[in-house]
Amino acid sequence: MEFRYLGNSGLKISEITYGNWLTHGSQVENDVATQCVRAALDEGISTFDTADVYANTAAETVLGEALKGERRESLEIFTKVYWPTGPGGKNDTGLSRKHVMESINGSLERLQTDYVDLYQAHRYDTETPLEETMQAFADIVRQGKALYIGVSEWTADQIRAGVELSKELGFQLISSQPQYSMLWRVIEGEVVPTSAELGVSQIVWSPMAQGVLSGKYVPGQPLPEGSRATDDKGGADMISRFMNDDTLSAVQDLKPIAEDCGLTMAQLSIAWVLQNDNVAAALVGASRPEQVADNVKAAGVKLDADVMKRIDDALGSVVISDPGKTAEGAPKGRVA
Repeated sequence: MEFRYLGNSGLKISEITYGNWLTHGSQVENDVATQCVRAALDEGISTFDTADVYANTAAETVLGEALKGERRESLEIFTKVYWPTGPGGKNDTGLSRKHVMESINGSLERLQTDYVDLYQAHRYDTETPLEETMQAFADIVRQGKALYIGVSEWTADQIRAGVELSKELGFQLISSQPQYSMLWRVIEGEVVPTSAELGVSQIVWSPMAQGVLSGKYVPGQPLPEGSRATDDKGGADMISRFMNDDTLSAVQDLKPIAEDCGLTMAQLSIAWVLQNDNVAAALVGASRPEQVADNVKAAGVKLDADVMKRIDDALGSVVISDPGKTAEGAPKGRVA
């Protein structure tokens, strides 16, 4: 495993970071989830990312149990706040001071830790003044409940405003967690250059485009049983933008490139996002322990310019790169 600094800070994290969205507490049994976490630790992964909304808080509980007994100082534990949790009451969502302060306490209890290394705003809250949210984050840092602050799926302008306020309030906003893959490159035009200027790193989710870049979805073939594309709990909705013949056919053209590099298609896709200097880590999940061992082989891989060009040529027009997609996909108001 290799490690990278997170933003303009002294915090190092594993460049392959284990995330438990759509798996722990929902898709896989708790004992299997624990086996996956243990496999991640065995492979040298020290950084774990979750959120209070995943499986309506159950994912945090599962992760806390799986990490019990580990030396806390050797781990980097990340979680997030914004989306509805609990019964979905009027203040059970968003980035109000009330919801943020209550949410960090709930997350710490479920994760069985006194602090998280990174606390992230899971989306931008258009209904709460940014000053109120940032003051709450500043207080959480001062209380020692979080060491650093990050955001997820914020636009470049929102990141800039957040960083400016964080400096005024005396804490560090050091990370952005966007979707990023060979197929989904919307952060490259605005978010990445702005973040690089401000000392903010990307922790990217879905580097395999919800599994599409593994090559397992073949045009004209039935969907693999138990795959993300057949998941009616949310996975199928997320992957739908890539499930067209043009995209799936282009992805199949990546197979000889991966073979020439001595990598699986999944490893190639993870290695690709890690070539971006502004990316500190690629988030990977797993429903089986052996998937973790396979994914970590992308750590430390260097792809030369010829390989990067071959990938671009193979994917051609199916790449989505419009920077406006970040704002377009954001919630326009709190989701109850």
